[in-house]
Amino acid sequence: MGDARMAIGTPQQNAQLVDELALAFRVRFGAEPRLFRAPGRVNLIGEHTDYNDGFVMPAAIDFHTWLAVSPRADRTLVVHSIDFSEEREFGLDDPALKRERSWTDYVVGVALALEKSGHRLTGANVMIRGNVPIGAGVSSSASIEVAVGFALMSLAGMEVDRVALAKLTQRAENEFVGTRCGIMDQFISANAQGANALLLDCRTLEFHVVPVPEQVELVICNTMVKHELSTGEYNVRRAECEEGVRLLRTRLPEIKALRDVTLGELERNRELLPEVVYRRCRHVVSENARVLAAGIALRSSDLLEAGRLMYDSHQSLRNDYEVSCAELDAMVEAARAAPGIVGARMTGGGFGGCTVNLVKRESVEQFRTAVSRQYSRATGIEPEIYVSRAAGGASEVRPQDSVLRRTG
Repeated sequence: MGDARMAIGTPQQNAQLVDELALAFRVRFGAEPRLFRAPGRVNLIGEHTDYNDGFVMPAAIDFHTWLAVSPRADRTLVVHSIDFSEEREFGLDDPALKRERSWTDYVVGVALALEKSGHRLTGANVMIRGNVPIGAGVSSSASIEVAVGFALMSLAGMEVDRVALAKLTQRAENEFVGTRCGIMDQFISANAQGANALLLDCRTLEFHVVPVPEQVELVICNTMVKHELSTGEYNVRRAECEEGVRLLRTRLPEIKALRDVTLGELERNRELLPEVVYRRCRHVVSENARVLAAGIALRSSDLLEAGRLMYDSHQSLRNDYEVSCAELDAMVEAARAAPGIVGARMTGGGFGGCTVNLVKRESVEQFRTAVSRQYSRATGIEPEIYVSRAAGGASEVRPQDSVLRRTG
């Protein structure tokens, strides 16, 4: 123990993955494919604020879902996953399509959302392969949704509006898959800009580019655990926030979401709220303030302040929102004592998955070794550690493009 597996979406790895995908597609479907991809993400700060009309600061990572596709003459989608060794065929005009609680739900849900919104699709053969860690809180689901949406719209000859694509793929996850996620994951997968995070207003969908300082790397530490209660608890937290808004409106009738509440207003009206609901609201309101402050800190390369805000965010998620777990806490504590650390926090929905860390570039290897050993000692689990730059959003990949070399 103590020697974490270290992974990174290098240009060579990505190029090899795409070559293998294209070859497998030709063998299975006998056609030359078009190739598409969409990235996973980490959220530097701003957790559980997106579905409260708040602020978030995600960045895409150099791990993607890749699609090879070719058109069919009928209105059928044949979808094959290399990673799951499974295939599903369904008709776009089939009125009986329903959720199957598998990876195929993301594909079917996106296709149905596009059709319902007036985008008439063509049939297609689709092959999927990805290197976004599944169940790690880095948005493998949004990655496949955005990749599928981008590919199907492109195949049908449609102009891809990236903001509209994010909305449609979020709707697919809300209405078909059944997870009441906010807009952040799909938005960053569709709209990310290389070398930058986005400070996104989840109400207006306006965003500002926030450069990731050149002297740091994004280091993602996977706890290798995912507690089963996560999906149900996610929906519970959302309901608790909605209850907080309903109660606060009796005195603050102008508010539409927790985004509209200040910390002072929350404290002055604390007696309206059950204790648990109050703590959920306190996390969201204080987290919104932290995101805005982090944007200022990163633009001015104030790494000390950015790190402090990340630690405060994790503490709030642990104590007020109660979506951390022993393994996430152990990983953050290991990071705080490691060489080169700027800041660390859990990222994603919680109850396992990953932490996101800003680490000084020259110390990444020392950081990796120290965190791995300490986390293994504390939990008995060998972590995985991913290093990535901030990548770009969904795109089509053409053989002549240098995009295979820049992976963003």
